[in-house]
Amino acid sequence: MHAQSHLNPRRSVVFSLAAAAGLAVANIYYNQPVIGLMQRELGGSTVTYVPTVTQLGYAVGLVALVPLGDLLERKRLIVLQCLALSVALALVALAPTAGLLLAGSLLVGLLACVAQQIVPFAANIAPDEKRGAVVGTVMAGLLCGILLSRALSGLVGGAFGWREMFWLAVPLAVITAGLMALQLPRSRPAPTEMTYGALLVSLRDLWREFPALRLASFTQCCQFGVFSVFWTILALHLQEHFGYGPQAAGLFGIVGAAGVLVAPLAGRMADRTGPHRIIASATVLTLGAWLIFAFWTSILGLVIGVLVLDIAVQLSQISNQSIIYALRPEARSRINTVYMSLMFLAGSACSGAATAIWHVWGWSGVSGLGIGLSALGVMLQMRRRG
Repeated sequence: MHAQSHLNPRRSVVFSLAAAAGLAVANIYYNQPVIGLMQRELGGSTVTYVPTVTQLGYAVGLVALVPLGDLLERKRLIVLQCLALSVALALVALAPTAGLLLAGSLLVGLLACVAQQIVPFAANIAPDEKRGAVVGTVMAGLLCGILLSRALSGLVGGAFGWREMFWLAVPLAVITAGLMALQLPRSRPAPTEMTYGALLVSLRDLWREFPALRLASFTQCCQFGVFSVFWTILALHLQEHFGYGPQAAGLFGIVGAAGVLVAPLAGRMADRTGPHRIIASATVLTLGAWLIFAFWTSILGLVIGVLVLDIAVQLSQISNQSIIYALRPEARSRINTVYMSLMFLAGSACSGAATAIWHVWGWSGVSGLGIGLSALGVMLQMRRRG
């Protein structure tokens, strides 16, 4: 386990970690509200797969880069990755063709996985009795980044253009690097003779060893899958059915940010009562959200549904993480890699499936996909209880 200079971290450190996690993960969502603008400028349906490719890059980064947090000094790793991310964002802003835009987006996703270096760092520096609350606070920052990034992108993209949004993201990534350089305590990796290759092989061993990790991963794959389905298609749905531009899609991010308020509460509840009941309830809420999307087809239905969806996904995320971080403290980065990489692979696959379904069957087909995946999450939790 990484030794830290703070066993009970200062609030300023925890809030800095929360801010950095949000700023880092935001970069994989800036493209969603402006996907229509990208398509109009560069042409062709290929551009609509930018969100899918970005999430795929994030999943690859989780496997290739996040395990290094158990091997190397994590503060330096986080700072360097944030700086590299700023370069990748500049490449997206400059992309002259759809192909280069996809390549740059893949690189942005790969490097934005620095957010998942930050979350286990927070778990490591927190005392056991406060770990859920600390991780919940950092995850609240991460959720803010996910949701408010869409609002920022919708507003900036609608007013100035999608490229300007990515130019704005470049200095934000540099600021994140500086914040981490100033605030983070240095970590000291546990002595190990493991090579990078052995570190990657150990991911398979952790998967086989812990049934709780497998259930948490499969459940959150369903939860994040339907989350990705909604947010990938929302801008296209609003544009086609309601005539709204990227600003409206961005405003939905502000509505969904109500889920941020749930994150610290979910962490404290998991610390006190155990996480399993929270997870089961969250999967039912997610199914309810998609039934709302399918049958209440007005803007108000979308607003109510997104509130329920984002709260449910956040409840299950925090609770599942409180389970997996307790499994083996010295392997938190690798356990987080297994969990998050599967989650984002599912998100990428579901995003791609939703895009394909949208082009053929529209919103009704997308709603059917969301309902089916949500029901699968409920069944996984029912099987655990049975």
